[in-house]
This record gives sequence, structure tokens and C-alpha cells, in this order.
Amino acid sequence: MTETRGFQTEAPLLEGWRHIYSGKVRDLYEPVEGAVISHPADVVLVVASDRISAYDHVLSSSIPDKGRILTQLSLWWFDQLNVPNHVVGSTVDDGVPAEVVGRAMICRRLEMYPVECIARGYLTGSGLAEYRESGTVCEIPLPEGLVDGSRLPEAIFTPSAKAEVGEHDENITYEDVTGMVGDDAAAQLRSLTLEIYREAERIARERGIILADTKVEFGLDPITGLITLGDEVLTPDSSRFWDAATWEPGKAQPSFDKQFVRDWLTSPESGWDRHSDQEPPALPENVVERTRARYVEAFERLTGRAFEG
Repeated sequence: MTETRGFQTEAPLLEGWRHIYSGKVRDLYEPVEGAVISHPADVVLVVASDRISAYDHVLSSSIPDKGRILTQLSLWWFDQLNVPNHVVGSTVDDGVPAEVVGRAMICRRLEMYPVECIARGYLTGSGLAEYRESGTVCEIPLPEGLVDGSRLPEAIFTPSAKAEVGEHDENITYEDVTGMVGDDAAAQLRSLTLEIYREAERIARERGIILADTKVEFGLDPITGLITLGDEVLTPDSSRFWDAATWEPGKAQPSFDKQFVRDWLTSPESGWDRHSDQEPPALPENVVERTRARYVEAFERLTGRAFEG
């Protein structure tokens, strides 16, 4: 049994793999001695569950197929990007247990950097809050007169320090990153993050979707010595996607993510106070269904193919 803030969840038992960690959404496994996998290097199995989190709580409700969407969309994006990534397999032939095929990836074990690498091309969220106070985001000066949803003159690197499950990530400066990982690694993290954002923003825009910002994570591959893209990439859980047809700076933009969940939790209907110690209530079925539909829509519009749940 593993515990995250909000509720306890049982990670599935998988033959040939030992469960070692559970995060908000993903369960991590390592191969047991003698397990048959197609890659001889030090690997882990990353399984995306259907759990959903909001306001630093893992909810008791889940979103059907969410883990499959996150995994399959990440695999699609890994194929689009010309950046080293950690994936070595995702099929039964690769060693993925049949019961989690479609929501699992076998990945090289990386020495992860303690930095959430965030690229922003539009002003919103925590960046907007800082801008309104100081005219900056992560102490990067921005032009005057920007509003919620404004496109920035160019994408910016706005890192944060990784937090424990249930805690807030803390925005930090580029100078903080250099102090944490060194000048060379910091420069590469910034360059790779912005490279990924620019290419993904172009691809998404061709499909009528705006990529407002995204979070990526990197680690050092001990075999190749390369800084390598890990975790998930460019999913509705790690990125803010907007419909280009309805984009209108000056107001909050509807996102292809769990906004239905956040809106309901903070509505009078839920009866929940996010600032209390009370756990969030279970989600109504219509909120679950609308959230699933939003994730499916993001997958289908970005990849150009139907989602097969």
C-alpha cells in the first residue's frame, strides 16, 4: 500500500517488477532479479494511473483512461522531438506487463536534476501573479501592459524547485539553478527546455492549439553521459493548452486539462474549503466525464488520431 496526500492507493502487483514508489499519478517499478526485458541497462517501469490531483491533493475519484492518454501522448511527443529521452520500450515484447500496456513505459534510470524546467510563451497562472506585482516572471523583466493570456515577445525559462508530494513547487531564478547544478548543466537545461517549447508550440499551433507553457524534467544518463528528457512530456498534466480559435487575451483561457475539476472543487456546490485541512470530496460523474472528454480531445487534436481506450 502506498500513500499520497488525499487517499491511499494500491499500486498493481506486476510479475517481474517490484514496486518502489508512487507519486501523484505514476507508480514506479524496478525489475526483479531474473526478469526478462529487452534492454539490459538499468531501467525502471513507469506506470501512469488514472489518479487525478488538484490543489496539492490526490482525489478519491479517478478519470477513466487518463493514464493511458498521458502515456500515449508522451510517447507521441518523444517521437516528434529531436532531444534524447529515457524511453526504451512500451510493448509486451519490450517486457511491459500485458495488464499495463498502453499506460506504461520502460525507461532508463536517470540521475534526475532537482529542477522543474518550465518554459512560458504566454503570461498566465503564477507568472501573471508575479508580473502584476513586479513586472517580472522569475525576476525576468517583461514589457509593460501585458494581460492574462498575452503572448510574450519570446519564450522564457522560468524554473522551479521540486517539492515533495503534497507541497508546492517554488519558483526560482536561473542563478538559483546554476547554484544547484552548475553553470554548464544549467545552460543546457535552459537551452533544451526552450528548444522543446519552441518546437512543440509550432506543432501544436499547426493543429489549432496554443501551448501556453510546459514543464519538463531532465536527468543525466550515466551510460551516455547526456542530459536526457525524462518523466512525461507535453501532456495536459504538464502543459497548458488552449484552443487557438477562442484565445482572447485579457481573461482566463479555458484549458485542455483538469479545469472542470478545479472549478467544481472551488464552487459552492462542492462544499469544500481548499484552505482547510479537509480532504476534497468525490467528484460528480458529470465532472469526471467532462474531464475525460477534455483529455481525449487534447490527445486527438494533437496527434491527429483517434484515442482507443
